[in-house]
Amino acid sequence: MNISDFLDPQEWLGRRSGPRYVQLRRRIEEAIEKGILPPDSSLPPEREVAEITELSRVTVRKAIQELVKLGVVEQRQGSGTFVRAPVARVEQSLSHLTSFTEDMKRRGLETTSRWLERGVFIPSPEEVLTLGLATGDSVARIYRLREAGGQPMALERASLPLDILPNPIEVSRSLYEVLEQSGNRPVRAVQKISAVNLEPDDAELLGVAEGTAGLSIQRISYLDSGRVAELTKSVYRGDAYDFVAELRLST
Repeated sequence: MNISDFLDPQEWLGRRSGPRYVQLRRRIEEAIEKGILPPDSSLPPEREVAEITELSRVTVRKAIQELVKLGVVEQRQGSGTFVRAPVARVEQSLSHLTSFTEDMKRRGLETTSRWLERGVFIPSPEEVLTLGLATGDSVARIYRLREAGGQPMALERASLPLDILPNPIEVSRSLYEVLEQSGNRPVRAVQKISAVNLEPDDAELLGVAEGTAGLSIQRISYLDSGRVAELTKSVYRGDAYDFVAELRLST
């Protein structure tokens, strides 16, 4: 069956509850699930979908916009609307303090980084307070787009005292590998995870639509001595990550 036949309104329109744009969105999702619209295939133009379904172009456009927000399709400027290839979900344990590189390596995924910022900076008030910096101290800061298996996965911004990371340029892959070499690898951390809708700049870097669901994670890591070693703020793709924690009954 081709997409034109599948969108024939006599086959589905009005058989389900909800606004017509929702019914159309669900029908297109069904076409994707059934393989009628495979990954990287293009949807018919809005005008053509409107003619096939006997719906207004406003209704068709709204249905497609919903699919874009859900990350099911993507709009390529000058080319049209295409079905997004599914992203393999990754589970990350909250029970162990590991680096992104270590997590992906265990899963057989090659990691790469696109550097957005890396150097020594004047600290923000939050960095001064969290890292316990003195007046006049600078801070090492690295900000990068983390990729695994060729897919953008997370945006990660880490701040550390200069005596713990004197030269941020040394970090080429894993920050924790560099810290371990100097004896400054954190041994524990406190993480706060929040659900967010991705801002335009973050969404563009992560290759998803603006407003797509994401995970915001703030982590404060500690050395064995109890000193704060790292403040990291990360944004993860919500469609690519599951965080898993093992819980035990207290006695």
